[in-house]
Amino acid sequence: MTYQFIHYDVLDGVATLTMNRPDSLNALTTPMMDEMKAALREAGRDAAVRAVILTGAGRGFCSGADLVEVQGNSDVPITQYLRDGLNTLAQQIRGLDKPVIAAVNGTAAGAGTSLALACDLRVASEAASFVFAAFVNIGLVPDGGLTYLLQRAVGAAKALELALLADGKNRMSAGDALSWGVVNRVVAPDALADEARGLAAKLAAMPTRAIALTKRAIYRASERDLADAADYEARVQGYLFKTEDFHEGVAAFIEKRPPVFKGK
Repeated sequence: MTYQFIHYDVLDGVATLTMNRPDSLNALTTPMMDEMKAALREAGRDAAVRAVILTGAGRGFCSGADLVEVQGNSDVPITQYLRDGLNTLAQQIRGLDKPVIAAVNGTAAGAGTSLALACDLRVASEAASFVFAAFVNIGLVPDGGLTYLLQRAVGAAKALELALLADGKNRMSAGDALSWGVVNRVVAPDALADEARGLAAKLAAMPTRAIALTKRAIYRASERDLADAADYEARVQGYLFKTEDFHEGVAAFIEKRPPVFKGK
C-alpha cells in the first residue's frame, strides 16, 4: 500500500512506521492517522512482521494534534473526532499482537506523548523531550489515553504535576524520562536508529506467540487482581505448551544451542 504522510517499510522481520510531516514536527492530521492505522493493520496481518518501530521524520517525534485541522473542523464533534482518530490509534498500538517500540527522536508533545506511551517499549535520543502540559496550556485535558498511560508510567502524583504545571519544568528531558520510567533506554542521537532496530531484531527472533500473550497478560494484569492475573497466566500457558516454539525452546535448552523460533 502507498502512503502519503508516513513511510512504511519492512526489513528482516521489522516494520518501521515513520510519521512524515517534519515541517510540523509530525503533527497528527486525520489523513495521517488513517494511514498509521492502515499501516498497523498491515503489520498485524503480515506474518513476516514480528516487531514494529514507530518514529518521526526530522527533528521531532510528534508535536501532537494539528490544531489548524482541528480548528478547521469545528462542525465535527470533538468527542467523535478523538474516538475515531487518536483514541483508536493508541488502542491499536497497545492491542497489536506484536511488540511496538517507540524510537523518540525529538520532541513528543501532547498527543505525541500519548502515542509514545502507548508503545510497549521506548528508546529515546538524548535530544528527545516530552511535553505533557501541552493540553492544559490551551485549556484542554490530556487525551488519546494519556490520563491512563501517564499515571501507570510515573504514578498519579507525578502525572498530575506533569499534566498541570505549565512552567519551564513541564518539559521532561530524556534523562529525566529514563529516571521516571517513561522510557527504557536513552542513547546518543546518531545511535537511536541502530538501538531501536537492534532491540526490534532481538524481539523479532523470539517466540512470537509468547510475546503477544505476555503483552496481553501484563496489560490485563494492570487492571485486574492477583487471582485473575494468575488464572489468565495459567490459561495462556496451557495454550503455549502446545506450540512449536515452546518445544523448540526446550529442545534448544537441552541441546545447548540457540533456539530458532518460527512463531508457530
